[in-house]
Amino acid sequence: MSNIKERILGAITVMTEADAKKLWKIITEQFPNEWDNIESVEPDEWDLELIKDIENNPDCNEFIPIDDAMKELGLL
Repeated sequence: MSNIKERILGAITVMTEADAKKLWKIITEQFPNEWDNIESVEPDEWDLELIKDIENNPDCNEFIPIDDAMKELGLL
């Protein structure tokens, strides 16, 4: 995976739900035909463990405002 994709995933991981919704709106508006066939998948045990770590581990709780993340990613 490229560095920029890793940074995007990292930014999404720490976003608030409201900021994630804003970003999703931008993505779907910019790439409207890319998202029609995405399937929804329930998290498996590995995903649930990662989510638990994010919620409980203080080292995983570094937050950045959406505008700063978008500037850093070159989206603004």
